[in-house]
Amino acid sequence: MNGGLPWRRSRTITLWSSTQHREALPVPDSDALTQPFAQADELICPPSVIFDEGALWRELVPDLENAKDDAARRKLTVAALRDAMKSGRKVIADALTETPFAAYQATASYAYLTDGIVRSIFRVATEILHPLSTPTKSERIAVCAVGGYGRGEMAPQSDVDLLFLTPYKITPWAESVIESMLYMLWDLRLKVGHSARTIEDCLRLGREDFTIRTALLEQRAIGGDAKLAAELTDRLWKDLFKGTLPEFIEAKLAERDARHKKQGGQRYVVEPNVKEGKGGLRDLQTLYWVAKYQHRVMDTSELVGLGVFTEEEYQTFRKADEFLWATRCQLHLLTNRPTEQITFDLQVEIADRLGFKDKGGRRGVEHFMQAYFRHATQVGELTRIFLTALEAQHLKKEPALMRLLKRRKKVKAGFTVNQGRLDVAKPISFLSDKLNLLRLFEEGLRTGMLIHPDAMRLVSANLHLIDDEMRQDKEAVRIFLDLLLKHGNPERALRRMNELGVLAAFIPEFEPIVAMMQFNMYHSYTVDEHTIQVISNFARIERHELEDELPISSEIIDKGVNRKTLMVAMLLHDIGKGRPQDHSVLGAQIARKVAPRLGLTPKECETVEWLVRYHLLMSDMAQKRDIADPRTVRDFAKAVRSVRRLDLLTVLTVCDIRGVGPDTWNNWKATLIRTLYNQTRRVLEGGMEELSRANRGAEAKKALRDALPDWSAKALKAETKRHYDAYWQGLHVTAHMVFADLLHGIGDDEVRVELEHDEDRDVTRVYCVLADHPGIFSRLAGALTLVGANIVDARTYTSKDGYATACFWVQDADGSPFDIGKKRRLTQMINKILKGEVVAREAMADRDKMKKRERAFRVPTTITFDNEGSEIYTIIEVDTRDRPGLLYDLTRTLADSNVYIASAVIATYGEQVVDSFYVKDMFGLKFHAEHKQKVLEKRLQEAIEKGAKRAQA
Repeated sequence: MNGGLPWRRSRTITLWSSTQHREALPVPDSDALTQPFAQADELICPPSVIFDEGALWRELVPDLENAKDDAARRKLTVAALRDAMKSGRKVIADALTETPFAAYQATASYAYLTDGIVRSIFRVATEILHPLSTPTKSERIAVCAVGGYGRGEMAPQSDVDLLFLTPYKITPWAESVIESMLYMLWDLRLKVGHSARTIEDCLRLGREDFTIRTALLEQRAIGGDAKLAAELTDRLWKDLFKGTLPEFIEAKLAERDARHKKQGGQRYVVEPNVKEGKGGLRDLQTLYWVAKYQHRVMDTSELVGLGVFTEEEYQTFRKADEFLWATRCQLHLLTNRPTEQITFDLQVEIADRLGFKDKGGRRGVEHFMQAYFRHATQVGELTRIFLTALEAQHLKKEPALMRLLKRRKKVKAGFTVNQGRLDVAKPISFLSDKLNLLRLFEEGLRTGMLIHPDAMRLVSANLHLIDDEMRQDKEAVRIFLDLLLKHGNPERALRRMNELGVLAAFIPEFEPIVAMMQFNMYHSYTVDEHTIQVISNFARIERHELEDELPISSEIIDKGVNRKTLMVAMLLHDIGKGRPQDHSVLGAQIARKVAPRLGLTPKECETVEWLVRYHLLMSDMAQKRDIADPRTVRDFAKAVRSVRRLDLLTVLTVCDIRGVGPDTWNNWKATLIRTLYNQTRRVLEGGMEELSRANRGAEAKKALRDALPDWSAKALKAETKRHYDAYWQGLHVTAHMVFADLLHGIGDDEVRVELEHDEDRDVTRVYCVLADHPGIFSRLAGALTLVGANIVDARTYTSKDGYATACFWVQDADGSPFDIGKKRRLTQMINKILKGEVVAREAMADRDKMKKRERAFRVPTTITFDNEGSEIYTIIEVDTRDRPGLLYDLTRTLADSNVYIASAVIATYGEQVVDSFYVKDMFGLKFHAEHKQKVLEKRLQEAIEKGAKRAQA
């Protein structure tokens, strides 16, 4: 067998293979053992430096001859090979450090090293431990590498998959040889996958199990009886592989689909699996298996000559493969185990090892992951090309969707239907009008057909036709906007245009965010995929698929909005990401140039620019501010200025949050956005007096009286006079009812607690009533943290007769409502903390630890003081790295500084948290003095730094 390693250069690599040697080989002598696995220039360093079989054997033989027994001989062999293996791995790893992208040479080198070890062990087993002077016909054995090892590709921690092949039933001699070899391999701490079979066994099991059949497809003789191994190869191709290509393809594709589903179902997961994930190495290997099964190719470069790939596509594929292998090698070296998941902490280290540096306002890890996702996308496109080529030969079934849609719309002139997909009738004629590069996607949406890979290849090869002249062509703009607005599923066209490079060619400003990863735990997708997800959410609302989940947005869209303005704003809202500047400000500047080019009127352009500039405003107001405070609503209404803009911003905000990740949107956020929208609309339509403190207080007291019909007039009067104005504005009547019951007849030293589910918000409300004293908010927050509650919002008020009424909205660690069954445990914890039996800071020390995979994130701390956002409070906003004990540390610091906390709003974005505290000083005044602000800021900063060190210890 003469051929290159899979996916390698077309230059061949000589392998010791069963098809090269037809005669039965005796146990090879020392010179034969030095036969190279690959040509020297295909290894990462000289073969003799990696593993010198001849030298090792010459040194080992005298010791083996003088050893007292076989146990001693095995021990000597393992010791010598352990040193040689350690040395070989080190030189490969050192060379890979110097040239980190020499992945092909590295994987071939690890296979070369493994071959040397296995052959040496085989020689010891057959020559020294179990020699045969006159072997019978049945006492033959061939040792074959299978799977990735057989392919000649090994990462630093790859398994050693071996097939021990015998002509008939395993003889006692063969059993002894296999056992001795395995014990020595295991003593070397190698992870060995092994099987002992006859040729008939291989054929039978290969028919039953496609995993076994795939492994046999890549079998390669390492040592022993080469004639036996050659016979296996011949029988496999003649009796197993021949005539069974369709079933093999279907099995491999079903296996691929199941693997993708298990790995998250899409390419842009933030911690991808380099081996099993979509667009990963296993996808490349699947294509190789199918190609080899069909064409018996030994090198993917041969697929160019067969017309499956163009030369350019093959080079693209090869670069992707080498990049993925380089990544996998570094993963194994970093963890010293067969790790395939690129977790956040490993992403940073791999990026550094591969030479990605911080630049342009982005971290090196973000540049690395953008390159990773771009390669994964290319793997997906080329996979699609390859599979469609198989369909053309009727080897793979036509997609079920296509079989169901036989009665589809007739295609327009210039297009044709090929294998159930939309294709170009005449490429030369098609390219004569460059607008056809957009019409293809329009026709795909109009007919509902998938685009044929041949047409996609034609488009991607001619992106240079999309020039400034075309971008300014009114017909081109019309086609593009129709793709977004006319057919009801714009995400389908956008995703395909993005993967082929058409979107970035038509809007060059979009190119930098293609496959751009945001290195944080909040965003589940790359920036371009997030943008498409946002537009997909909008389309789903328009199709009335989310009416129950999003009643306000659905009502706004049904009532009618400027769809063109909103769609362009969604397309451009994150286009400024990845630069040193604020992406909203930069995005607005970019929108100012792009929107007119897309044919929008000056008024529409102004609205798009405003929406891009302030696309985070509503989210920030709802999640980082107390929306029960009238000033919050007033300030937001002043910024929005009109119901028209409020409607547009609300839909954009909802789609944006939902587009962050599959679990980002929840009832808590939905309630916050809905409440802010309704209150702001009231102000914009009826004036600020709609939310005046006096009106809201009177309404709240009346609501409480109506809700407690069994209470006496005297008791109701006492309850309504018991609280200050802020209490009536900040809580709903349901909370007022609970607090009224808890306060009724309470003793001076009594602590009363109530828990209830708030199903509308996916949280649990925790009500606490007790005598007020300094630091009460911090102590309650500490108690909640210690029983496993995650606080998402909080209010605390002091009654005129000295009782603290605190309400916390809490969830568990998974974002679900906190278990109300823990009420007794929480009450006990509060009492223990109040009595000093438990010191929260000490009790929290063991829990306040940062997970290793989360330590790579950088979140700078920012502390701001806002005296304008509330009429009676200073708002202290702390933006920093989240951890379990953070809220307690912050509130304890504020309490120690004699700061009264009225409420806390907690907004979490993955590893980042923004805690906003509405506070007064000990005299009930705002913190206006700059020196007081600086003292507080310093203390908070010190508390954060001290806690961060504790969390990383």
